[in-house]
Formats: sequence, structure tokens, C-alpha cells
Amino acid sequence: MITAAVTCANAQWLNHRDPRTPRLPDGRPNLSAPAPRMNGKPDLSGLWAAERTPVSEFVRVLGPGLPQIQPDLNDVTKHFLNVFWDLNPAEWPLRPEAAALTSERQKSGRDFPTAYCQPGSLPHAMLVLNFKMIQAPGEIVVLPGSGDPARQIYTDGRGLPKNPEPSWMGSSAGRWEGDTLVVDTAGFNDRAWLDGFGHPRSEAMRVTERFRRRDVGHMDLEISFDDPKYYTRPFGFKTALNLIPDSDVIEYVCTENEKDNARFR
Repeated sequence: MITAAVTCANAQWLNHRDPRTPRLPDGRPNLSAPAPRMNGKPDLSGLWAAERTPVSEFVRVLGPGLPQIQPDLNDVTKHFLNVFWDLNPAEWPLRPEAAALTSERQKSGRDFPTAYCQPGSLPHAMLVLNFKMIQAPGEIVVLPGSGDPARQIYTDGRGLPKNPEPSWMGSSAGRWEGDTLVVDTAGFNDRAWLDGFGHPRSEAMRVTERFRRRDVGHMDLEISFDDPKYYTRPFGFKTALNLIPDSDVIEYVCTENEKDNARFR
């Protein structure tokens, strides 16, 4: 499952010195410098990657043999595997329908959407490999390095569509609460999984993200989910994002050189 999610090459344009990045005397990026600002608000632009979970944490929960059968653990985070990673299983807010569907997906072992070159959607696009944020007046564009479709987060005061056409990435509207960008997203289809465990989402799901850039190199991200069809209460998790300076995303098309699908039985 992890291989299906991260088999794209983690490559960027390397060694291009971004003139907007503050530097230390030796030329290295000063990642502790104050966050840049645009029109009085933090500028979230940059190439970001979610903080990686230590392999020891995966081994503690999933067993000592995992690194031998799944060598790509350094490219994913614990919440990519399970959005409820930080909770005791007795606290997971699954309705019976969600529990049954998750169990069915785990038994099949073949339905993870990205294995079929379909988008991973949220939160997958924010937790695997990297993503680029481009901030402009009235809009922020997010380009996932995973090959997922681009996201458009409107910050011009508009609300979410009243009756959106269900889509993989949903429709997003953002607003500033002080120096924190709050993004509401709705209008999802029900085809993507929330995580590698197979937890489902319905068309009623609403996702709220809170981005707070602490300085040049570090940003906090809090994601919460509300889906009354499958879950008994809202839930979520927090993660840290680290800037990848002087780098970029490159085009990735899953169907190019894809060889997994023919081997599924």
C-alpha cells in the first residue's frame, strides 16, 4: 500500500537559490528567520513536506519486520497510514458502516485508489512527498507533489458553493484568523480513502485545515474532519510542515511506466 502511494520519483529542481529566501553568512537558508508576509499576512508560499514519522514509531506499532517488506517508510507519515494513529482503538469514532467498509477494504488488499492511478485526495496530498503553495491576492494554489490535482483555495471572501459537483479534491475557501489561515473544503466524492487503513469518506464530509507559519522554515498544520454519515463525531490531527528550500515540484503522471495494475489478482 505504501509503495502504491509513493512510487513516484521524489525529484525536484535542485540547487536553484531562491532570492526570496533569507541566508546565513555561509549561504545556507536561514530557516529560523521571521516568516515572510504579503499584504500584512504571512506568505505561505514555498515547497513543504510533512514532518516524517521515525521508522521506530512504525515498528513499535506495526511490527519489527515492516522495514524489510516496506522500505519506503521515510516518505510517509503515521497519519497517512491511519488518521486515528494517536488514538486508542477504543476511541475511534467509527459508525458500524465505516467499520464494515474499512474491514472489507483491508481484507481485499487491492483497492487503494493510488494503486490505480487515481488521486489520493485529502489528507494524502498533504502528507506524502511534498506540496507547493503559491500565494496570490485572493487565492492560494496548492500543487501536490504526489500527482494529485491542484487545489484552488479562494481567500477573496467567497463562501463554499451551495451545491458543488462532487470531486476528488473538493472546493476550498479560506479566511484569515489573525496569522492563521483557516481553509474549509467540501464537495468531495466518496471514492478516495482517508488513509492507508481504508477509512472511508462520504459526499457529506467537510475538512477544515489551519495553517500557521511560525518562521521561514516551519509551519503548523491542523486538519479536522466532519462526516456524520461514517463517524460519530468530528476528529483530526496535527502535524508539522518543513520548508524544502531552493527546490520545486516536477510533473508526475502516474500512468507513465505504471506496472502494478496488471499484477493485481
